[in-house]
Amino acid sequence: MRAAAISTPRLDKMPGMFFSANPKDLKETGHSLLDDKTQKRRPKTLLSADEVIQWSQSLEKLLANQTGQDVFGNFLKSEFSEENIEFWLACEDYKKTESDLLHCKAEKIYKAFVHSDAAKQINIDFRTRESTAKKIKAPTHTCFDEAQKIIYTLMEKDSYPRFLKSNIYLNLLNDLQANSLK
Repeated sequence: MRAAAISTPRLDKMPGMFFSANPKDLKETGHSLLDDKTQKRRPKTLLSADEVIQWSQSLEKLLANQTGQDVFGNFLKSEFSEENIEFWLACEDYKKTESDLLHCKAEKIYKAFVHSDAAKQINIDFRTRESTAKKIKAPTHTCFDEAQKIIYTLMEKDSYPRFLKSNIYLNLLNDLQANSLK
């Protein structure tokens, strides 16, 4: 089976992909809370139809794949809920943070996503919001775990099933399957 070469940040330029917004607005999601090395432009990767089919097995498999994160992020952006994957990715990055940087990074994540006035406020209950606020006063690598689990479950039960039925996913899969037949 032949794999199609896809530059992950340029998925919005694929033929046959339908986006509800202007493609210029769908550039790679800026994860400003991630380490600089994570933000560097990724090299071209080969993506096969088999890999994209694996994304349909679980949200975990989708999020374990960098291109899957990008495509799912574009889908969430089209639904105006990209804060979910941005928060989830920020939490994953936070878990890898050196101990002496935890306080600063925890404050940034809290202000960006958890605080009741956050620009990209995530949909969590009041109790979890308050519990997280207390935990970041003495931050550990696990202080966002409860909120992250809620957001993961929200994506898994709500956004992910719609993603698998979306034109974004189905057109990508169809294009890769057609390319593998050539």
